[in-house]
Amino acid sequence: MDDDSRVTRRRVGDAEARRANRRWWDADADDYQAEHGAFLGDLDFVWCPEGVREADVELLGALPGRRVLELGCGAAAAARWLATQGARPVALDLSAGMLRHAALAAARTGVRVPLVQADALALPFADQAFDTACTAFGAIPFVADSAAVMREVFRVLRPGGRWVFSVTHPMRWIFLDDPGEGGLTAVHSYFDRSPYVEQDETGTATYVEQHRTLGDRIRELVGAGFRLLDLVEPEWPEGHEGIWGQWSPLRGRLFPGSAIFVAEKPARG
Repeated sequence: MDDDSRVTRRRVGDAEARRANRRWWDADADDYQAEHGAFLGDLDFVWCPEGVREADVELLGALPGRRVLELGCGAAAAARWLATQGARPVALDLSAGMLRHAALAAARTGVRVPLVQADALALPFADQAFDTACTAFGAIPFVADSAAVMREVFRVLRPGGRWVFSVTHPMRWIFLDDPGEGGLTAVHSYFDRSPYVEQDETGTATYVEQHRTLGDRIRELVGAGFRLLDLVEPEWPEGHEGIWGQWSPLRGRLFPGSAIFVAEKPARG
C-alpha cells in the first residue's frame, strides 16, 4: 500500500468501480484536458504517453469506409482523426464530463462524430456492427471484469475485424507512481491483481484502476475468441522529455510503460 490512508489495494466489484470512475472522470475532465489536451491534440490518435501515433504505426489497418468503435474515447480526438482518414467512427465513453469536452472539440475543429454515453460492459450496438474497435487507455483498466469487455467487443465486431487497445504496461504495477528515482524500486508483487483504489473518509471508492498481467490479457483475448496478432511495447523516443504522471524519460528508457495489444476476430471459414 502507498503511504496514504486513502490509497489502498482491495477487491472492487464492477458496480462500485463504475460509480467511482464515472464520478472521477466527470469531476476531473476539465483538469485532465488542461494538462494533457495539447499532447493528445484535437485531431490526432496518440496511443500512449510515449507518443506513438496511429498515423505512423497503422495498427488498425485500412480505415476508409470502415465503421470504427472507439471505447473510452475521452474527448474523442482519436475518433475525429479517424473521421479525417475516411473512417466512420463512433465514440463511446462512460463519463458525461469527457463527452462534454468531445463536443467542445468538435465545435472547434468542425469534425463531428457520433458520441455515445454507455458502459463498455454493455455496448448498445447490434452484433457485428463494426469493422474495427480501439481504445487508447480507455475502459479496459477501469472495469473489474475486463474479460467481459473483450467478449462484448468480439460480439460487435464483424468476422475479420480488428481490436486494438493500449494500457499501462503490467510490469509498471510493481512500482510506485513516481516518475523519479523513487519509481525505480519494486515494491509490489506483479502477481497481486488487487486493484489500486483511492477512497474517501468513509471507505467508499473514488477512483479504481485494475491490474492484470500480460498473460491475463492474452487469456482474456483468446477466451473471447480473438487471435493475438501483436503486442507492442513502445520504447521511449529520443528527444521526448515530457512527463505524464508516472511516465518519464528516466523510467521510460529502462522499462516499458505502455502495452498495445493488436487482435483480430477470425474470419469465417
